[in-house]
Amino acid sequence: MKIESVNSDDYPELLDVWENSVRATHDFITEDDIAFFKPIIIEQAFPNVTLKCIKSEHKTILGFVGVHDSKIEMLFILDAARGKGVGKALLNYAIEQLAANKVDVNEQNPLAVGFYQHMGFKVASRSPSDDMGKPFPILHMELV
Repeated sequence: MKIESVNSDDYPELLDVWENSVRATHDFITEDDIAFFKPIIIEQAFPNVTLKCIKSEHKTILGFVGVHDSKIEMLFILDAARGKGVGKALLNYAIEQLAANKVDVNEQNPLAVGFYQHMGFKVASRSPSDDMGKPFPILHMELV
């Protein structure tokens, strides 16, 4: 799998991947939450992280990772591409090439928690809400 750089022209497609992934894995997120987060992600989150992606043979984005200051700020995979090694390849790239060793994970997303634990991350601490003050408990994980 080839890891590719992302530019601002890719942001709308990245946002589509984010929404598809969230709908498939975050059953605790409401339509209002999705509407709330979308402009924040495209206007504030994407421009402030190093973004890398994996594309299909048809040049559509299958998944992406965003890293800032050795922390994985986002890792989202199209639902149709889950379980095919895209997330693992992006995570390994983030660790090996971008020096990532921390990640925050929604506690209510057990698939993600299990994925990061399988990849060597351990829970260091927990917050009862996310960075926006929403009631989504966050597990602060570190690579051991």
